[in-house]
Amino acid sequence: MSETIRVVLCDDHAVLRRGIRDTLSDAPDVEVTGEAGSYPELREVLRTAACDVLLLDLNLPGRSGLEVLASLKETHPAIKVLIVSMYPEDQYALRCIRAGAQGYANKAGDPLLLIDAVHTLMQGRKYLTPEVAQLLADSLAQPVAELPHEQLSERELQTLVKIASGRRLSDIAEELMLSPKTVSVYRARVLEKLKLSNNAELTVYAIRNQLV
Repeated sequence: MSETIRVVLCDDHAVLRRGIRDTLSDAPDVEVTGEAGSYPELREVLRTAACDVLLLDLNLPGRSGLEVLASLKETHPAIKVLIVSMYPEDQYALRCIRAGAQGYANKAGDPLLLIDAVHTLMQGRKYLTPEVAQLLADSLAQPVAELPHEQLSERELQTLVKIASGRRLSDIAEELMLSPKTVSVYRARVLEKLKLSNNAELTVYAIRNQLV
């Protein structure tokens, strides 16, 4: 009998965690040993729960997924991380892989693929969807200059996408658990880096570059 793969889920939506847990339960060699809805909760869970693979959402309250990923590399280097995100592959997948994640899966994809992903990571390989593999191949084959938004930090890119999606700064601040003043600073940085003047131009830029 093969060894049990111990999985921890970190996503701030309890319903999504339950759906993923139910999906993974179809695999006889996979056991969900813990769940968390935020980074502080994840730290507590990892103190007691055995974890081979962490399924991590990017959009956590208070601390971004990439920040959590960087912390995990320091505190739990043996844990393999699969990013499971609502964001399309072309926005974040390469950032996550380069930051140390072993795989990237879109929440809109087939849930059963998560079982394949967990097995792939435990075999010591990276889990790449065909879309992510193509993005990675293109980035290696054609090291072209970055688009302006690719130079944004993760928080800046999140702010850009949320503004372009019609969110108010107060709404964005609440979603990211930041102060409105901090979100305003991110907005100002985005405008400066993209050489834009207002939210309307941000929205047009995001649409043209298929960010929303």
